[in-house]
Amino acid sequence: MDEERALYIVRAGEAGAIERVLRDYSDKHRATFKFESTDEDKRKKLCEGIFKVLLKDIPTTCQVSCLEVLRILSRDKKVLVPVTTKENMQILLRLAKLNESDDSLEKVSEFPVIVESLKCLCNIVFNSQMAQQLSLELNLAAKLCNLLRKCKDRKFINDIKCFDLRLLFLLSLLHTDIRSQLRYELQGLPLLTQILESAFSIKWTDEYESAIDHNGPPLSPQETDCAIEALKALFNVTVDSWKVHKESDSHQFRVMAAVLRHCLLIVGPTEDKTEELHSNAVNLLSNVPVSCLDVLICPLTHEETAQEATTLDELPSDKTAEKETVLKNSTMVYNGMNMEAIHVLLNFMEKRIDKGSSYREGLTPVLSLLTECSRAHRNIRKFLKDQVLPPLRDVTNRPEVGSTVRNKLVRLMTHVDLGVKQIAAEFLFVLCKERVDSLLKYTGYGNAAGLLAARGLLAGGRGDNWYSEDEDTDTEEYKNAKPNINLITGHLEEPMPNPIDEMTEEQKEYEAMKLVNMLDKLSRRANVKDLHQDDG
Repeated sequence: MDEERALYIVRAGEAGAIERVLRDYSDKHRATFKFESTDEDKRKKLCEGIFKVLLKDIPTTCQVSCLEVLRILSRDKKVLVPVTTKENMQILLRLAKLNESDDSLEKVSEFPVIVESLKCLCNIVFNSQMAQQLSLELNLAAKLCNLLRKCKDRKFINDIKCFDLRLLFLLSLLHTDIRSQLRYELQGLPLLTQILESAFSIKWTDEYESAIDHNGPPLSPQETDCAIEALKALFNVTVDSWKVHKESDSHQFRVMAAVLRHCLLIVGPTEDKTEELHSNAVNLLSNVPVSCLDVLICPLTHEETAQEATTLDELPSDKTAEKETVLKNSTMVYNGMNMEAIHVLLNFMEKRIDKGSSYREGLTPVLSLLTECSRAHRNIRKFLKDQVLPPLRDVTNRPEVGSTVRNKLVRLMTHVDLGVKQIAAEFLFVLCKERVDSLLKYTGYGNAAGLLAARGLLAGGRGDNWYSEDEDTDTEEYKNAKPNINLITGHLEEPMPNPIDEMTEEQKEYEAMKLVNMLDKLSRRANVKDLHQDDG
């Protein structure tokens, strides 16, 4: 009934009546995502009627009402089949200011029309294969990049940027050819990186270092959403970027990694939004060539040095309270390097472990990232080793028992998911410089057996990668307990009492005779078996 009434007004009514009836329809079906199949033909005709209205010279408010209803109807894939034509797509491109002839975005009154048009295009491209093909024919990716360049430095049009980026993400997700076009022809990597810089309001203090205001306000919801969409689009653009062949590529990846470092050190409007923002940053960092990840850490600035920032490696291992204070209140420093971003990644990893679900999707990216950073960059490895595998003191509990990061990672080494347990074991192995004896000290043989068997290292030794030769120093507590540590379980066990010590002389004699009789029986059986074989 709603579609019938709306269709009648759209076909015969004037702009004011069309706007009113479509606004009512939009208000009623705003949260509708499943539609009755009996009204499918009416919805198709309503879509066609709306496109005809959009061709006319109608007020902006009426255009917005038309587009809102079209966005709702475009959630139904079946409705899109007859209305997804080149002509209709061009109508939406024109309204979204995606035509190359549109030079500027000066009329603020047009912004709602642009946003709603982009929303419609997002739904249509996602739900229609025909629209996906037409987007290639109409060179939609280039038009979206052109629109981004018009508004990249203008914060009051964040909604336009957000849905432009979302559509760019969808196109690059659905078409691998568009990824290559974005990367090389359209210069998508520097463009999208600049969008992130704008969203974060970055002020550069050096080539790859930005100023961080720890007391500054969180990102606004609009800035956060815009940044998340840009991160997702950048992920698709860089998904195959494992090797850097040109110096310009290396520079651009380092700039992007520096922007992502800034991203890790700021927060969104809510805790959930911050986690989503950091999660997408982690995913994108996984695409950055590992040689460019050195910008995640940086030397202390003169101001930080003047403040005599407390370094973790200066504190004795037994000063737990002092270390916690440093972690919370001071700049993360190790060997003269600022480690704040790495510490954020470590905390992010621990939170994902604590969730206890979706490890493959939520945990493995950050674990893989930390593993590769540790393998390639010595300072990062040593900092993480200090945080995850501090010198052992109390070895009375099994390595997998407890609430430390080490305990949680050791538990993952026997996880049912093969991929999860492999990357958890690999991370700890790299922190131990791929030395079997060092790994066993922190995990026990039982937990490490899977990794060692896969590496062919059950008999000991070390992995193939080269690491510095600095030696680990054992604590006095560990040295004293070491002779009584069970190598399989990795923890201290009290010596088992000798059962003979509690026996009387008669009991000892009885057990001795019992053993002699058993040996005699075994010897006779062996002789009988040998005689049968000789006869044969």
